[in-house]
Formats: sequence, C-alpha cells, structure tokens
Amino acid sequence: MRRLLSATLLSLAIALAPGIALARVGSGASFGSRGLRTYVAPPSTSVSPFSAQPIQRSLTAPSQRYAPPGLASPGFAPSYGYGRRSAFTSGLLGGLLGAGIGGLLFGGGLFNGLHGGGSLIGLLIQLALLYYAGRWLYRRYAATGSGARPVFAGLSAGSANRFTASGSGGYAGASSPTRASLALTRQDYDAFSSLLQEMQSAWSHAELARLQRVATPEMVSYFAEQLAEQASRGERNTVSDVRLEKGELSEAWSEGRRDYATVAMRFSAIDATRDRAGRLVDGSDVEHVTTSELWTFVRARGDGNWLLSAIQQLR
Repeated sequence: MRRLLSATLLSLAIALAPGIALARVGSGASFGSRGLRTYVAPPSTSVSPFSAQPIQRSLTAPSQRYAPPGLASPGFAPSYGYGRRSAFTSGLLGGLLGAGIGGLLFGGGLFNGLHGGGSLIGLLIQLALLYYAGRWLYRRYAATGSGARPVFAGLSAGSANRFTASGSGGYAGASSPTRASLALTRQDYDAFSSLLQEMQSAWSHAELARLQRVATPEMVSYFAEQLAEQASRGERNTVSDVRLEKGELSEAWSEGRRDYATVAMRFSAIDATRDRAGRLVDGSDVEHVTTSELWTFVRARGDGNWLLSAIQQLR
C-alpha cells in the first residue's frame, strides 16, 4: 500500500512538472506589447484563473507610471490571485520532493531519509502535492458548464458565442483617461476568433506575408525568428483543426489613438512537428491538445482592423 501511494505521488509529481511546450504559434512563450499595460498582469478570468506570465520580450520600455498598487517592479505580476511565488518556498518544496523521489529510486519510501519529524514533513509534502494536483486539474479540465452556452450577454450568433465578459475592463482606481474602458461588439469577438484560426494557419504554412496582415510588426519579427529556428533544425510544425472551446474578455481599453483588448482563450488543436523526412518528432497528428493563453489585440481607435500584439502564457 505504501509503495502504491508512493508511486501515485511520484506520477503526480512527474505530471505536474513543466513539460516541453509544443510549437504552436508563439512556441509557448510570452512576448509582445500591451501598450501602457505591457508589464501589468491582466485581470483573471474563469479561463485564466491564475496570473499570467510576465512579458518576456517586448519593444515597450518598462514603466511603472500606470502600475496598480502591489506591482513591485516592471515585468512582475501584481500580488493578487495566485501570481507571485516565494523563491524560498518553491526551493524548499522542490528540495523535499527531490529527496522523496531519491528515496523511491534507491529502494526506500517517498519520505525515506527524512528523519526527525519526517512524518510531519511527509504530510506537508502530500498536502502540497494534492494542492498543486488540484490546481493543475482545475486549469486543465475546468468545466464551462453542462454543454455549450452563450458567453456574452446579448450575443446569440457566430463565434462570439464562445466569449464571455469578465472584470470591469480596467483596474480599480485607474483614473487616467488613457486607460478608459472600451466597449466591444459581436463583430470584435468574431474577429478575435477568426484571428486565432488565421494565425495558426499562417504559422503552419510559414507564410510571413499572411502573418503581417494579422499581427503587429513586432510579433511578426518574433514569429520569423521562431520559424527560422525550426528551419535550421529541419523541422516544420503544423497546427490544424483549431477549435475555440471558450473565450473570455479580460480587459479592453483605449490609449491615445489605439484600442486594446486582452482575451483569455481556451482552444484545442492537433499540434505536430515533423522532420524533413516527414517523421513525427513531437506532438501528435491525431490527438487534440487543449491550450489556454491570453492574447492581446490592437487596432486604430474606433474602426481599425484588429492585429495580434501580444501572447501570454498562464502560470
């Protein structure tokens, strides 16, 4: 029984460990620009209940001018939700888990070698594993209700039905006129859904000209770099049968002559990478993989076409 429990916990640890990101558009990175909010974490939604990863690459210079309370420094998420982690706590849990796995590999129990209060430490580690397992399962399999349902009140047709509203469109206390909330229409959400499809298709065919029509020059430069890396390895990634499972507005605002909208999108797709000989080297060409990401779009204020300006991964 003890060995069965130990094996189960080890399996959970492996399942929860960071894996190799599939090579969908963006390659699982966080980059781009969100205007004055580039280094401010978007509000959480049911699709993205935990904080977003900070922007790792951006042409926007870090600035704290419009940072909400709790943002210690540019590039780090504010301290609401499940955002910031203690390095000490993460290191301690990592060390304890490593010691437990070492005990398993060398013939002992999961907590073999943790003497002097080991039973208490073992209990704490199990509770921590259960917490992270529950969190991972919630993020991976969070239900959207029993069956499909409209997501934006008053929107009853088209792909916009898979979007829901969340938050107030801005941060509490943000009184700057450059951060005024922005009302979106069904056509806007249809555009976001279409851009998801077009981006993945253009990426799969390595067509930079198509990417230039649906993304900002900054984003296209990052995509071109990633495609060049694939080409140098003799690989080609394709993302097909993209299905938007659910989309949710995180925030929408205007800055000067531009409108911005950040939406959390949960979508599934067949994500496969093959070498020059056509052999599958990563992913699957038959199984759908579900992904949740935050996409930010920008347009000329009022009536411009939306362009992808940032992608952020979830923690």
